[in-house]
Amino acid sequence: MGYDLIIRGSTIVTASDTFVADIAVEKGRIAAVGHIHSADDVKTVNGRGLVAVPGGIDVHTHFDMPFMGATTADDFTSGSAAAIFGGTTTVIDFAIQKRGKPLQEALDTWHEKAEGKTAVDYAFHMIVVDLPEKGLKEMDRIVDQGVSTFKLFMAYPGIFMSDDATIFRALTRTKENGGMVCMHAENGGVIDVLVKKALAEGRIEPKYHALTRPMSAEAEATRRAIALAEIAGVPIYFVHLSAGDAMDEVRRARERALPVFAETCPQYLYLSYEDYERPGFEGAKFVMSPPLRPKGNEERLWKGLAQNWLQVVSTDHCSFCMKSGGGKPGKELGKKDFSKIPNGAPGVETRMLLLWDAVQKGRLSPNRFVEITATAPAKLFGLYPRKGHLGPGADADIVLIDPKKKHTISAKTHHARVDYNPYESRTVDGSIRHVFLRGKQMVDGDRLTGRPSEGRFLRRSPVSPN
Repeated sequence: MGYDLIIRGSTIVTASDTFVADIAVEKGRIAAVGHIHSADDVKTVNGRGLVAVPGGIDVHTHFDMPFMGATTADDFTSGSAAAIFGGTTTVIDFAIQKRGKPLQEALDTWHEKAEGKTAVDYAFHMIVVDLPEKGLKEMDRIVDQGVSTFKLFMAYPGIFMSDDATIFRALTRTKENGGMVCMHAENGGVIDVLVKKALAEGRIEPKYHALTRPMSAEAEATRRAIALAEIAGVPIYFVHLSAGDAMDEVRRARERALPVFAETCPQYLYLSYEDYERPGFEGAKFVMSPPLRPKGNEERLWKGLAQNWLQVVSTDHCSFCMKSGGGKPGKELGKKDFSKIPNGAPGVETRMLLLWDAVQKGRLSPNRFVEITATAPAKLFGLYPRKGHLGPGADADIVLIDPKKKHTISAKTHHARVDYNPYESRTVDGSIRHVFLRGKQMVDGDRLTGRPSEGRFLRRSPVSPN
């Protein structure tokens, strides 16, 4: 057979199996897995001693996003470079509707931002901020264009927040068009009152971002959104779940066999409220929504991942520099008012290795690692079986991890444009050796060997999670 590439002798890890075999690639797809004979002139990569996993799928990134008077430091060029070096070969970013404007305008804008500028394959969710009755049919047209998920907010009054009626309209429409709502669940009205009270009392430091966004505000909104989805009779997916209390609402819904799904992010597994107590303005590095939670909460989330109460780990990569630079304001916008600190932090480059470190330390099995970083995201978001597994017919998105080599995370060596890293100086067990996108070698050690414009837009099929 005319194979283009063979990876020899790696330990292949899927969501269900672990075994040693060769992987043959032909025309960008996996052609065979097993003991493979080939002609001498086929390109061969020695995978012995390395672990082969499917390319990571990060279903929650924000590249080139304007927000809170700033724009993210990473556009699709730098953000996708960070992704590919971190073993992520597919991202799903968010096109943002402007209030009063059609959804199509937002989608066209994000296509323009991304086309020809990404090193990874990419897709979009649609952020909905304005949905009158006459706008419902436009949701159907967006699904027809391969964008089958819609994000709505229960937070950020006056910016993104939707009322329950709007949320319910969107939920009921997905029953007809095969889409799914992704929900940012925090009680924005209550948080707004708490923020104003804190500022009136002169409490301006970064830590008050967390202290005005309690876990109960996330849990209440999660419970309410589940009720709305149940009334509508449709699935719902919760983005960046941070609080164990909110996870319990998801768990209880799933125990009732409701199609309720949720992701968490590495920051909620590895960082905590204590990071807001760093001296000076350092706590601003960790201002994100939902915020970091008190120590001990992360153990509840780890248990949730093990028990499948949480199905996905994404990053919510939303990078703002600490200091303004290159004409872009940074987190210093909030030096005198925590509520003006642009919310978000980088993470797309560190997700895979942080979670592989959890495998090495016994928190996750290798198969569960693949499930939460690749297979479940692909299945939930209409990309499976093309993405998310290592089997014949799938895109040859392959990551080879050296489990014996350590890697130290640092802003000095990461590939994002942001000027800090939340995991600065953390050393993890494991290093990414090679990354392939549709059979093309993109990363070899610390070198980008593929074209930074190799990524393609992925039309996703309607969502049918089970």
